[in-house]
Amino acid sequence: MAFEFKKTDIADVFIIEPKIFGDERWFFMETYNKKDFFETWINCEFIQDNHSKSKKWVFRWFHFQINNPQAKLVRVIKWAVLDFAVDLRKDSSTYGKYEMIELTAENKRQFLIPRWFAHWFLTLEDDTEFVYKCDNFYDPNSEWWIKFNDLDLNINRDEIKSKYWISDLILSEKDKNSQNLKDFYETNPF
Repeated sequence: MAFEFKKTDIADVFIIEPKIFGDERWFFMETYNKKDFFETWINCEFIQDNHSKSKKWVFRWFHFQINNPQAKLVRVIKWAVLDFAVDLRKDSSTYGKYEMIELTAENKRQFLIPRWFAHWFLTLEDDTEFVYKCDNFYDPNSEWWIKFNDLDLNINRDEIKSKYWISDLILSEKDKNSQNLKDFYETNPF
């Protein structure tokens, strides 16, 4: 198997460490292998790849799709991000809980975010490049957001700000107008 699949405290969320083969020429690794993933019960049929490049402190809030939810396999190919997945499955014992991981081009880790989770990342360096596979197409009409500063998420923002020396976050207008987890719960179809 070309990967080590590490379970997290939230069911179905995995940290994936690819095996790196290196020599004086540099390195080689598989970033996805359907057979290995399916043997680990990760049954995502990825159909879309995305690539973003962002400035330092760009903050992409808890995005998710209501009608066409997406599982994502995410990784960084240049610099670093702090990546979060929040469980939005209404009947889950971990509803509203999150997993956090630092993904870097150097550590080559990947993060599997299942369907019915909100996902966000914060870039830690200028010109950070982030790539991810999705198992469903982007649907702008079913996109929703949860606020990062929602107190119900229990994210220690002060600890994160001090650890990474964060000053001002760069947000999109959509991110500034996000809703709280409690408000979402009332209409949550998951």
